[in-house]
Amino acid sequence: MTDESRYEAVRSRDARFDGVFFLGVRTTGIYCRPSCPAVTPKRENVRYYPSAAAAQGGGFRACRRCRPDAVPGSAEWNVRADLVGRAMRMIGDGVVDREGVSGLARRLGYSPRQVQRQLTAELGAGPVALARAQRAHTARVLLQTTSLTVTDIAFAAGFASVRQFNDTMREIYARTPGQLRSAAPRGGHGRQPAEEGAGRPATTGVALRLAYRGPYAAREVFDFLERRAIGGVEETSGAAGSRTYRRTLLLPCGTGIVEVDEHHAGDRPSGREPGAPGETSGWLDCRLHLADLRDLTTAVQRVRRLFDLDADPLAVAERLGADEVLGELVARRPGLRAPGTADPHELAVRAVLGQQITVAAARTLAGRLVAAYGKPLPSPDGALTHLFPEADSLAEAPLSELGMPERRRATIRTVAAALADGTVSLHAGADRDEAERSLLALPGIGPWSAGYMRMRALGDPDVFLPGDVGVRNGLAFCGADAALSGQWRPWRSYALHHLWQLAASGGR
Repeated sequence: MTDESRYEAVRSRDARFDGVFFLGVRTTGIYCRPSCPAVTPKRENVRYYPSAAAAQGGGFRACRRCRPDAVPGSAEWNVRADLVGRAMRMIGDGVVDREGVSGLARRLGYSPRQVQRQLTAELGAGPVALARAQRAHTARVLLQTTSLTVTDIAFAAGFASVRQFNDTMREIYARTPGQLRSAAPRGGHGRQPAEEGAGRPATTGVALRLAYRGPYAAREVFDFLERRAIGGVEETSGAAGSRTYRRTLLLPCGTGIVEVDEHHAGDRPSGREPGAPGETSGWLDCRLHLADLRDLTTAVQRVRRLFDLDADPLAVAERLGADEVLGELVARRPGLRAPGTADPHELAVRAVLGQQITVAAARTLAGRLVAAYGKPLPSPDGALTHLFPEADSLAEAPLSELGMPERRRATIRTVAAALADGTVSLHAGADRDEAERSLLALPGIGPWSAGYMRMRALGDPDVFLPGDVGVRNGLAFCGADAALSGQWRPWRSYALHHLWQLAASGGR
């Protein structure tokens, strides 16, 4: 984009560019998202920044009206597979907070200096500044949505000290933590920090709104997750349109349970239904129950990946909607997403379980696996009783409980061992091409399994599975050939989901 096109986006308050760039207003010292409802500043008073961290580094504080730190991340980081894209995904997952810049660089396979230089060149801020901006946003959410003490919030958000926390919040928001809490909407921090009862173990409960750029096809996403929900690890309750999806989480510092509601509200015009065509923003209501609050940032990012909340459905629709084959499907299901996963290792095992069998059969096998090898929760939470088995526990397991051929059991053990020893890496910033090559080198892993893992575990938006039965059926209903898929780059994963939806509906 040029400065001219950016200013046009600001003047028209175009929410499509929220998170893509930020504007700092020199006369006020405030930075905003492009869709900020405030009076449009004069062109000569505006500076543009590629990230919130860069705007903060430029001396600007966050706008109190549009809350620019709360917008979904740029969808560019999902598409890009280069150093910067991989680094951004890992920073979002909390790697810098846990392992520092040296840990981030080591995982990326570059020196800290190279990582610093590349991020600064493209985003106007290095990894420390980007992580700091993320910590500040997390802290603001906790201040305004929980009754946790300021000290607990400081360390939960990833700050090294309360003093560092206080200084950062004053610098970014021009308010003390106490003032930010007082400014919360009425009832904003009414949840108790230690929730017990109804069989729930002692955890810290945090209510959040997970923002997305719309439209968002919530019904299809919840259908997808409900059909694949593993007993003991996942459950979906309620009727379509008002369901709640729940699952257990294994996180760096402890365990957790997440609840996400299908019914959601956002910045939509009054009376407009969730997911309606033309909707430009919204959120999913989410509740996280964490054994250790330090896992909050990581848990949020994993839930966002599971529900594909950082996607850009308008960019997808622009490409796929103009296609002769897919145009009608895109118009029929605006905002269709490509769900990822909350646990890449779990997804890899599930992909092997699903080889050449139905979704229902794979779900049954996964339930048996959890019952035999999953780690029980300290106390059951409704139907949630276990964590999905860790890779190292499956690497030597007999798996005789599954009642499946030995060759496929051997494949599960092989994949689990490769994940446990690092032969295959599926973390947030993994090199997608290298991960796929490593997977294909394992006995029993073919193109379908490797591609499915790449799409869901690594969040690649440009995967196509021509050998998949559902894809072939969808193409047949369209009267199309898989050779056309090259026209759908870089959004072939979304094309695949449209074809799956078409096949599941019997061509309707």
